Amino acid sequence: MNILAIDIGGTMIKYGLVSSNGEVLSTDKIKTEAKKGLNNILNKIDNIFKRYKENDPVGIAVSGTGQINGIIGKVIGGNPIIPNWIGTNLVKILEEKYNLPAVLENDVNCVALGEKWIGAGKNLKNFICLTIGTGIGGGIILNNQLFRGENFVAGEFGHILIKKGEFEQFASTTALIRLAKEITGKTSNGEEIFDLAKKEVIEYQNIISEWIENLTDGLSSIVYCFNPENIILGGGVIEQGDYLIKKIKNSLFKKISIRFKENLNLAQAKLGNSAGMIGASYLLLEKLIKEKNGGNKEV
Repeated sequence: MNILAIDIGGTMIKYGLVSSNGEVLSTDKIKTEAKKGLNNILNKIDNIFKRYKENDPVGIAVSGTGQINGIIGKVIGGNPIIPNWIGTNLVKILEEKYNLPAVLENDVNCVALGEKWIGAGKNLKNFICLTIGTGIGGGIILNNQLFRGENFVAGEFGHILIKKGEFEQFASTTALIRLAKEITGKTSNGEEIFDLAKKEVIEYQNIISEWIENLTDGLSSIVYCFNPENIILGGGVIEQGDYLIKKIKNSLFKKISIRFKENLNLAQAKLGNSAGMIGASYLLLEKLIKEKNGGNKEV
């Protein structure tokens, strides 16, 4: 049983086939060309569908940018980087056009679901998932379920306030790069900043320390709100692995009280760039099983 999975980001669209056990069977990517608007996105989806039509996908699973009502598959808000994207009921469009079941969910919610299914969150009942990149996105798993919130916008952790201001303005990868330039006068990417810190260049070690303090200011608020079993961190900068995870944990544990430290673990996300596709595929399988069982059973 193959699922056509599509991950629509502001810069790239990743797509491919995912099996019913979460294995990515094939994958590719194309530029989003977001400024060209909704019709351009629909044309790209159509080309992707034609490429995989002969594989007889059982449905179309979409992970998308923006604030999304994942129950009905409608984009309800977010940054207007794709003209006419907000307000689109993509699931309705896809199901009517291709006569196949479809789902649409926010990209970081899909990452959280993918990690819950076969990644770092497998066998965990409660965890918070954060992706650190251009901004900071969040997904919440409570009692084995995705928590969407009353208006389907829960997990917008990037917008919580820390002492300095908005969380993602000081703790995203974008913020790290900006901080390094402010202090050194040089433009470096995240990998270069960490490489220099590992070579014991004091200036860059201090930059990372300040950035981690900003990051754990926000994480401590999240921990106090949710008392999670686990925090799963994703995004390119987290590929620094244990080197960075240990530093984050050491800083965070200095800021939270003992009851909140008990059983709290920080882990690196496992599924990388495929997490959104895998999580969307999980949702599609859940939809198929619910429909088969009269809407009463979950994956």
